[in-house]
Amino acid sequence: MKLNKAFVFLFLGCSSVALAFNSLPLSSLAPQAAPLSTSRDSVETIPEHAVVDEVIWVVGDEPILKSDVEVMRINGEMDGLSWRDDPDCAIPEQIAVQKLYLHQAAIDSIEVTESEIASSIDRQINYMIQQVGGSREKLEEYMRKPISQIREQMREDFRNQQLISRMREKLVENVTVTPAEVRAYFKDLPEDSIPFVPTEVEVQIVSKQPRISQEEINRVKNLLREYTERVNNGETTFSTLARLYSEDPGTARQGGELGYTGRGMLDPAFANVAFNLTDPAKISKIVETEFGFHIIQLIDKRGDKVNVRHILRKPVVTPEAIDSTKQMLDSVAVKLRAGSLKFDEAVVMYSDDKDTRMNHGLMAFNDQENGQRTSRFQMKDLPSEVAREVETLQPGEISNAFEMFNDKGKKVVAIILLKNRVPGHRATITEDFQVMKAVVLAKKREKVLHNWVVDKIKHTYVRMNDRYKSCNFEYEGWVK
Repeated sequence: MKLNKAFVFLFLGCSSVALAFNSLPLSSLAPQAAPLSTSRDSVETIPEHAVVDEVIWVVGDEPILKSDVEVMRINGEMDGLSWRDDPDCAIPEQIAVQKLYLHQAAIDSIEVTESEIASSIDRQINYMIQQVGGSREKLEEYMRKPISQIREQMREDFRNQQLISRMREKLVENVTVTPAEVRAYFKDLPEDSIPFVPTEVEVQIVSKQPRISQEEINRVKNLLREYTERVNNGETTFSTLARLYSEDPGTARQGGELGYTGRGMLDPAFANVAFNLTDPAKISKIVETEFGFHIIQLIDKRGDKVNVRHILRKPVVTPEAIDSTKQMLDSVAVKLRAGSLKFDEAVVMYSDDKDTRMNHGLMAFNDQENGQRTSRFQMKDLPSEVAREVETLQPGEISNAFEMFNDKGKKVVAIILLKNRVPGHRATITEDFQVMKAVVLAKKREKVLHNWVVDKIKHTYVRMNDRYKSCNFEYEGWVK
């Protein structure tokens, strides 16, 4: 069974090891960092094969261990990665560069919320569960530790990954390219060097949420009132109830805590209540959002950000309501195929999805990697339920009604029209300018990042074992 890198991280990266050197304190990357206390002569008397672990580099005050390199090497092998050069040189350098980004992120006060970290870990845990057979119990048996401990051991690694990503984004946020630069870059490239654009599709959708009965809404509200009463009576704490009952997977295991968040990052109804809370001892009224129903407890306010806990409960959609909505949308599909109703009209008349409703039902893809929003999807980027339907359709055809989960995690029923399918092809300026622009922009950003790392190295204390000084590094300046 192929395991992904999280498994290796948990087995090796978090294990206790005996150090050949004393570990250095983790503080700022300052030029005046003290050298290791162990003498060079004493280290060289230890045969390399006999060393369980050792400090092989120091970047500022941050040590890089031999075990760190071994973990990354195994991760790369399992993920099918190849290194630019000798792994014994390339891997320590990559770890060192990561430490430079993390140090700058601390200087620039870049933060990631506990909610963001938890969401990333949840996705990883779910993937790991699928790999070992589909149950939490099997994962715990395989890893020989409870899920809670696995999550805790992954937390720092995932936090650092996100901080590095944010820092890199900040460094290149003002980098742009012009159409002239794009044309100049591709002008003399051979055809096999021009990007291949996979098959892309454009899809229009009518999405309808099945009706939820008033009885079900009352049931959910009564549960939230009961939680409030239990906290107010001193029977339990809000965070305990969030862990047990909240249906927000990103925050439940953190006791419902969102972390310091700005108003613009929250649902408007949620934000209005959260930012008006003043007493941490009191629990808010019930708040309805697109995600469901919430109660909120204030933790702290800091400037224009607020840190709160919340408990989310989602009303359950009955099978009868789903079937009724399917029948309704299937009848709409019949009218669309007969030409008695246009798809744009059906969107206005029946769709509940405000994001696509304002765009004639046309689905849009937020390409975060290239920083653009487009109506063209590669199949891998479509919601899985939509992709299954697209596979069976020709352009202009309309699907039968099907169930799916929207981006708010709610079960909805939908029909789709395959508006267009563009077969895979070599990119052209006229048809795929954004794709080609993304290539040039990525290269320009990488150049900016490369230059930043080289400059950062100049102002950072670096010490490495002598055996690394003859390495052919990607970044100049490591050997002082």
